[in-house]
Amino acid sequence: MDFAHKAYGIFAQATDAYHIDDHVDAPERNPYAPSSIEHTLFAKNHIDAVQWHLEDIIRDPLIDPVEALALKRRIDASNQHRTDMVEQLDSYFRDIYADVVPEADATINTESPAWALDRLSILALKIFHMKAETLRTDADEAHRARCAAKLAVLQEQQADLTAAIDTLLDDIATGRKYMKVYRQMKMYNDADTNPVLYGAKKQ
Repeated sequence: MDFAHKAYGIFAQATDAYHIDDHVDAPERNPYAPSSIEHTLFAKNHIDAVQWHLEDIIRDPLIDPVEALALKRRIDASNQHRTDMVEQLDSYFRDIYADVVPEADATINTESPAWALDRLSILALKIFHMKAETLRTDADEAHRARCAAKLAVLQEQQADLTAAIDTLLDDIATGRKYMKVYRQMKMYNDADTNPVLYGAKKQ
């Protein structure tokens, strides 16, 4: 199965599309049908790309504190959206493999397929930006060489992770492994479980 190879191509495509406008408020350039898994994968990387650049912006040492707080709130919302989309991807895999009967000695993986794909999406962004660093004309040769070495490691990591995800999916499809979908229970986002938030409601 080569799902991860296909997914990485879509992640790289989405990363390139983001950088056409290169702005956190630019519209998503998703070319895929809304109901397709390709659309979900593209949208997933777009979320990651926007958040990547929000994280850059908020680290400006001269940023206005009020603007920084607004950005922090936006990053928090983006993280929740990212988590929701990962869970949507895991539900997709769970439905695909719903009829697979695990072998008696089948084992569970340390992370689900979708959370591994989340790391692959971030790798697409890392590779894009590290490659850009190797091409900077305003940086010295030593900087470009260091970044070229890091880029090589990232590309090796991408190849390894892609192969590992495809192996995991094949193992699930054949019953050698099984998967569960655990919903992320982020208590700090929930007004009923964050003591600061539910405490504020009582005042």
